Amino acid sequence: MSQCTLRSEALRLLTLPDVHHKSAVLVALVIEDFDVGELDDIKEPDNLPGRAARPALVHPRQLKHRSVHSPQGHTALIHALAHIEANAVNLALDMVWRFSGLDVSFYAQWMQVAKEEAMHFRLLNQHLASLGASYGDLPAHDGLWEMAQRTKADLVARLALVPRTLEARGLDVSPAIREKLASIGDDAGAAILDIILRDEIGHVALGNHWYRQVCSAQGLDPIASYASLAKANRAPVLKGPFNLDARRLAGFEDVELEALQG
Repeated sequence: MSQCTLRSEALRLLTLPDVHHKSAVLVALVIEDFDVGELDDIKEPDNLPGRAARPALVHPRQLKHRSVHSPQGHTALIHALAHIEANAVNLALDMVWRFSGLDVSFYAQWMQVAKEEAMHFRLLNQHLASLGASYGDLPAHDGLWEMAQRTKADLVARLALVPRTLEARGLDVSPAIREKLASIGDDAGAAILDIILRDEIGHVALGNHWYRQVCSAQGLDPIASYASLAKANRAPVLKGPFNLDARRLAGFEDVELEALQG
């Protein structure tokens, strides 16, 4: 049995600046080797998450939009996807260490999410290498982690607005991105998107499960609470088309999908 707890290991990994090393450790990590443990009197480190100097983080408006039919646009798309997965690793690790007093399964499940996001990142970075590039070569934005910062004091808000909003958006856009890659003959990239969509349905389903569990424990109505949390935390207004089939598989109820489309 490791001397570390699962939550302290999640925090340690979150502080690592090298996403390549972080992902390699996560992919090899055996969750059962750790106690869940508590983090009594652990002060939050400065400057979470750990990051390398590259990629440079800029405002989304500063990112160039190129056609996927150009080599530069193709590389930029895969780089953007790799950046999303690098952020997703950090978001899952932050979920594990930050919120205390939950069932053991909560921590084990979100650590498994971190492992899967790490594998997604590694697949995309390997694909970038086949295009003559690597993660960090292009600038990126910090929108995903900004939402983590806004919701760091409120588990209900975190569950509502990260897995159920930002990550669920990935369910909507994945099919179109896959088609773009297939249209230029990037079958390997399209296959990676298939893996990511399959796993992300499970990640969003986990967010839905725990969101409803925590709402129930706090006597909150999940539907009404979501609307108020989205407004209070400046969540993006989601626009169609929506991948309704994937969202249903991820546990969204019909009333939620109707509100989304309305």
